[in-house]
Amino acid sequence: MKLSRRTILQGVGSLPFAVTSIRREALAQTKTATQGDETPPILFVHGNGDYDALWMTTLWRMESNGIAHDRMMAINFIDPTARADDMVEQANRSSTEDQRRELAAAIAELKRRTGAARVALVGNSRGGNSIRNVIKNGGAADVSHAILCGTPNHGVFALDDLLGSEFNGRGAFLRGLNAGDSEVTPGTAFLTLRSDGMDKYAQPDGRFIGKPGVPTNVTAEGPELKGATNLVLGTVDHRETAYHPRAFREIYKFIAGREPARIAITPERTVRLGGLVTGMVDTVPTNRPVAGAVVEIYHVDRESAERRGDVVSRFTTGADGRWGPAEVDPTSPLEIVLTSSGAPITHFYRSPFPRSSDVVHLRAARPFLPADKDAGAVVIMSRPRGYFGLPRDIVLFDGREPADVHPGVPTDATATLRLPASEFGRNVVAEFNEERIVTRAWPASENRIAIAELTY
Repeated sequence: MKLSRRTILQGVGSLPFAVTSIRREALAQTKTATQGDETPPILFVHGNGDYDALWMTTLWRMESNGIAHDRMMAINFIDPTARADDMVEQANRSSTEDQRRELAAAIAELKRRTGAARVALVGNSRGGNSIRNVIKNGGAADVSHAILCGTPNHGVFALDDLLGSEFNGRGAFLRGLNAGDSEVTPGTAFLTLRSDGMDKYAQPDGRFIGKPGVPTNVTAEGPELKGATNLVLGTVDHRETAYHPRAFREIYKFIAGREPARIAITPERTVRLGGLVTGMVDTVPTNRPVAGAVVEIYHVDRESAERRGDVVSRFTTGADGRWGPAEVDPTSPLEIVLTSSGAPITHFYRSPFPRSSDVVHLRAARPFLPADKDAGAVVIMSRPRGYFGLPRDIVLFDGREPADVHPGVPTDATATLRLPASEFGRNVVAEFNEERIVTRAWPASENRIAIAELTY
């Protein structure tokens, strides 16, 4: 089933809209896969270089629609970044087989925990490669649904060089997955979600992979699969194909066979937070735990970002890298300070958390760069669950559109502000659409960097 040009309306306010006959067929297929109206356990799979914390808002929305927390799990691949050549070992990077093996183990654990015969898998980007690899190579009986969000199913590029790359549509890995008249495995219900041209990894020109002017032989339709239900979400970016509210709606409907009761996150009265401290090895992000890191949490003023009272909680991570739980005020913005060996002291500023989460993961800020050498303070605005799109979005950093965010196809998930030493200690406002975070500028001379980390 293919809806190659079906575009879901742009605004969240447009939901819900009329269900077409094709939609009814998709829901019927979903109900068959779930053996009636019972929702299977759900396992979420992150993308290249990422971690499970990106699924936090999706988990909240699922919980807000009655899906029990213990019937969901998000995998954290040990080495989340792909090798340059899938068949050549590379330090701190993973092969497709590494990810297939880790995902198969996570599926077995979720089945054991819940007693379910089959689980639903939801993946963003490279996570979809791992899902397809598991299903095609012996795991179909364990998987009721496979939802692939922005997955480069036909490659980020399809060229005769770099044939060892996992992301080359002409390489052995993707040719193997796509072989045959149907590109899906019978017995599992497949859904793909894609952008209508704003996904930087589904572009006909190679400028986003460092080859401007070179045809990639891939189009916006690259994430679609023959034999799947293929939906277009509009002008969402690469990550928003998984983490946007519009994506949540389609994910929920496909698995549960019905509309979600709500898109908004239902707040909790008591909020407890915890997570994992990870790091980078030779500039490559990993999800290996960091021991001996200190995590401090403060409530801060909504307008000045000054601390309100003493430290709320302080933790030192053990061998497992875990911190928490910390009980916080669900109406108050937070400052979370991470002190980790070999990295800048990182001050994370966060919006109030409406619900509890055990995936509030912390990875220290990147090292100081040559461009930072004359800065008295460095402040970063970060959007982990999407990119900054200009003019699609309202993006203001200290009252201006950031100079390092490129207009057009959204490609930038961070923006950096460098201030003179005379200005450290003042507040800096980061705004993305309706989310607003106020940070403090900390002195770079003390090895400190501030990050305004957006939740939405």
